[in-house]
Amino acid sequence: MPQLPLFEMREADTCYAGVDEAGRGPLAGSVVAAAVILDARRPIMGVNDSKKLSAMARARLFDEITQKATAFAISEASVAEIDTLNILQASLLAMRRAVEMLLSQGHALQRIHVDGTHCPKMDAAVWGNRECIPMIGGDGRDAAIASASILAKVTRDRQMVMLDARYPQYEFARHKG
Repeated sequence: MPQLPLFEMREADTCYAGVDEAGRGPLAGSVVAAAVILDARRPIMGVNDSKKLSAMARARLFDEITQKATAFAISEASVAEIDTLNILQASLLAMRRAVEMLLSQGHALQRIHVDGTHCPKMDAAVWGNRECIPMIGGDGRDAAIASASILAKVTRDRQMVMLDARYPQYEFARHKG
């Protein structure tokens, strides 16, 4: 499997986070987003779009990403927020929360790369003049976005397994999305 590019390697003086979500398609559960800043000096082999990886590969990569990333944040938008806002706006809200978590940790982000066509609406007082770059298919083109995809997917899958224990009749563990 070819290694996905890490844009930081070309622009070593630029700090950016990859951002993605999981849970936009399924009819149950929250939507989970992650933001990841990778360290170009600590490559993670095998990172790719979470949908192209087996559950076992995602679990292994989840552990490696959380150990090797410069920083990461995982957030979610609840079922109630999805119902109130709609799934797209709830996804963008979860993404915004994850990015704001990184900023609150003091990371000097200059931009974010987001999988898809929309950028989360950021609070200007927090975000300043940083850039957001939406990338269609970004989870298959950028290692930081792919890493965020993996963290979001594994986190959401684990939530669905826990929901399955409470509501076994719905087989959430088998139909995680």
